[in-house]
Amino acid sequence: MSCHAKPARRNALPPFPVVLLGIATLALGMPLLGRPAPRRAQDRPVSRSPARLPKEPGAKAANPAAGALPLAEYTIGPGDLLNVYVVAVPELSRNYRVSPGGRITLPMLDHPVMAQGLTPDELSEAIGQALRRQGLISHPDVLVSVESSPGNSIAVTGSVVKPGVYPVFGSTTIIAILSRAGGLSPDAGSTAVVHRGPRAMHLLEASGAAGTLNPPPQRARIVKVPIRHLFESGDEPQDLLLYPGDDIDVPRAGVVYVVGAVNRAGGFALTGEQNQLTVLQAIALAGNVTRTAVLKDAWIIRPNPRNSAGRQQIRVNLKEILSGKAPDRGLGSGDILFIPDSTGKQVLARALAAITSVAIYRVPL
Repeated sequence: MSCHAKPARRNALPPFPVVLLGIATLALGMPLLGRPAPRRAQDRPVSRSPARLPKEPGAKAANPAAGALPLAEYTIGPGDLLNVYVVAVPELSRNYRVSPGGRITLPMLDHPVMAQGLTPDELSEAIGQALRRQGLISHPDVLVSVESSPGNSIAVTGSVVKPGVYPVFGSTTIIAILSRAGGLSPDAGSTAVVHRGPRAMHLLEASGAAGTLNPPPQRARIVKVPIRHLFESGDEPQDLLLYPGDDIDVPRAGVVYVVGAVNRAGGFALTGEQNQLTVLQAIALAGNVTRTAVLKDAWIIRPNPRNSAGRQQIRVNLKEILSGKAPDRGLGSGDILFIPDSTGKQVLARALAAITSVAIYRVPL
């Protein structure tokens, strides 16, 4: 970006609003021109410098636990929301939206300032030059940070605590972005699915990885990440590098429900390699049956594969299974094990209605 400054006018008076501001400042004994007086610690802005893209796709990200990301040159674009802070000049310090033409308009400046294509540091310098050129501030101290950017975000969906769209101004890791989403829900599956965006694919193609017939697993358009293993082991090679425009989906694990006369009714997520439990395992996870359980008249309510809206009901004699006289039965995802109560207070319809509000527990690996 090139800009041509107007010739400075000698002996020119500053604009009328600045004269009034200067008079008020002198009356309060605070200097406006020149370097501002030191500010109190609590008044200093917290740096929000954007994280930036690595120069090479293989560049390693900083430790997510430290809250830092690798630095690079992020360039501002139309639609970005910028925070401009001019030290000791609150009249200019606020958020500014970059126009479709790439400019921001500051009060008291004759012309908008071009922001598109500049880094935050470069825009800070450009605003400072404009303030000096118009004679408003002799030594401006300007800080610019990016509050949000429509094209710089990662969408997180599925079984996380806070699904949503999170601003990202450079590369990050799957652990870092899922931590911002509050971590995994109890019913989260073992694998997350990453859909690569255009920026990531451009970087991967530039490195010669994505255009091959057999790209490396972490450089394909769709990548499956063993998220449970990654969270529990901290295996850095599996911590996939992400870029703005990528999407993460954490599918829900299969759930087996145990309701009725048990000590801990709920849903039990199948988070390990197994895709089913047995009746005895499910009862153990539910804290065993109560004293009033009717063991001879339990039921497995199973989704009907021929009718998505229908269910199969399978009668189970728990007394014979517990005594070893009958084989244990398997329970798959979506199955409900119902154990009635001899007091008559728990009936099947009521137990099924309560499933929507039961807690979900992880099955130990």
